[in-house]
Amino acid sequence: MEQLFAVCAPGLELYTAMELEALGLLPQSSVQNSPGSKQPALPKESEPGGVSFTGDLSAIYLANLQLRTASRVLLRLGDFHAAAFSELRKKASRLDWGRYLRAGQPVSINVTCRHSRLYHSDAIAERIVGSIGDCLGQPPPFVKSKSSQTQAEDDHSPQSQLIVVRLVNDQCAISLDSSGDLLHRRGYRLATAKAPLRETLAAGMLFASGWDRNSPLLDPFCGSGTISIEAAMLALGVAPGRMRRFAFMEWPGFQADRWAELIEANACTIEQQKARLGDKLPIFASDRDAGAVEMSRANAARMDMAEAITFACRAVSAIEPKGVGWVVTNPPYGLRVSPNHDLRNLYAQFGKVLKVKCPEWRVAILCNDFQLIRSVGLELETSSGFVNGGVPVRLARGVVRV
Repeated sequence: MEQLFAVCAPGLELYTAMELEALGLLPQSSVQNSPGSKQPALPKESEPGGVSFTGDLSAIYLANLQLRTASRVLLRLGDFHAAAFSELRKKASRLDWGRYLRAGQPVSINVTCRHSRLYHSDAIAERIVGSIGDCLGQPPPFVKSKSSQTQAEDDHSPQSQLIVVRLVNDQCAISLDSSGDLLHRRGYRLATAKAPLRETLAAGMLFASGWDRNSPLLDPFCGSGTISIEAAMLALGVAPGRMRRFAFMEWPGFQADRWAELIEANACTIEQQKARLGDKLPIFASDRDAGAVEMSRANAARMDMAEAITFACRAVSAIEPKGVGWVVTNPPYGLRVSPNHDLRNLYAQFGKVLKVKCPEWRVAILCNDFQLIRSVGLELETSSGFVNGGVPVRLARGVVRV
């Protein structure tokens, strides 16, 4: 069994852990309710920036295919003490590089160092390249990767294998990225609005809102349609990674037949859910910007979700909710529009519309400004914090009471 780590953006650790548990990749007892809390407590496997778990190659395939809130899946290749460059190269040369790298395959290396005698990231990367050469008979072409405090935000050349090296207190951990492109890149969002919401955060919002996947769901500020598309995929069981390639597909031991089985199993799940729910889901996405609505439709079509969602070009005051359900949305806020643009009237109007048209609906609003949240005029809980495009944000949740 391999030691694995699902990297996620800050604030999403709980939901990544819940997903891993649902996939059978964490013990069922890992995510438990804490006394007096409305949310499950973080499991012991979680830490800031991700969740640890174990599994074989099939687990790596499944996690990359199905995780909605994770950014990468890392495989821990080695963990050892290294206080000198000679020690680093010698011990790194003993790792089983040949199981995951082909001779001549380019690599990019992300190095972070804290409280260690070895602190020069370029020199450390050179030793890792040398150790791979010691194992495979020739050093790989090296594509320099920038250092980053959060591995989830670090991109690299798509043709290279990303290697993540962390040195903390002279303890060296070496991991291989199994994902390639960041997992939020599902492949459907080619058209984006001015301030696109990352797909992984949209999925996290849906989990945090408590949406039951059957009741109506409305996003009246749909932008490029990310929330509604992620909701439709969630309701129908569409695996977010089914349309893309992954780094593990270049590994020498890639099991193409096993991957095909997972894709086929997901296709069966989708058909079963469509038979149960129907092709048209109670998911409604609207925006006053006609261009944004067209973007949403185009993005949904790429994931074969266009027929599942009802799109409309209309202002918030003209929404037409049906039944009782959830409003999950990412309205404009100061940094997304203009620092001088006062949006309090928009939020106040939004709150009034909710009270008139959506009584008893549950609401989840992503925003970076407590003053704007207060302008909605609803009693909203704001304990859940995330990062959206580098901006700290809060998810304000509650029930619309008249």
